[in-house]
Amino acid sequence: MKNLIFVFIIAAFLVGCTRCDKPKDIAVKINNYEISKAEFEQEFKDSSFGRFDTSQSRKDFLENLVNRILIVQDAQKSGLDNDPQFLRVVEKFWMQSLLKLALEKKSNDLIGVSFVSDNVIKEAYEKILKDGKTTKSYEEMYQEIKRDITKLKESQMTNEWLLELHKNAKIHVNKDLILKDK
Repeated sequence: MKNLIFVFIIAAFLVGCTRCDKPKDIAVKINNYEISKAEFEQEFKDSSFGRFDTSQSRKDFLENLVNRILIVQDAQKSGLDNDPQFLRVVEKFWMQSLLKLALEKKSNDLIGVSFVSDNVIKEAYEKILKDGKTTKSYEEMYQEIKRDITKLKESQMTNEWLLELHKNAKIHVNKDLILKDK
């Protein structure tokens, strides 16, 4: 029985080790901050240094990267990362970035469902023509009308989405605290 348990433990250990992440291919280590080769390559590619992939541009990027990390580490050591003003800036940046990402995602979701038929475009053209707002041909106006109607539909769908968000949220505003009567 002891042998069976021992074999089971060894087997579990071996299986567990095969699932362990292999050590990162560390390209740069600055104190205890590690940057893998893949992370370095992505950072380099995303930087202005990456426009021209030469040995010198990589050396310049590396020097810049090391300097930035050292400054950040020094700032952390002195407690600047816990400064209320810094935390407010980070929170605003986080919120703006998340808001931008959410709106882009929603916009991309709406692109597929905001189809505009040729009949709708033709009707809009005829109305514009009848109202004397254009002298251009249907073919000349087609793309502009389609774009305008698509934007309008996407805007309406976004407003409906926002209304739904409001409907499903619990919102309480203490107007006495934030609104001023003049």
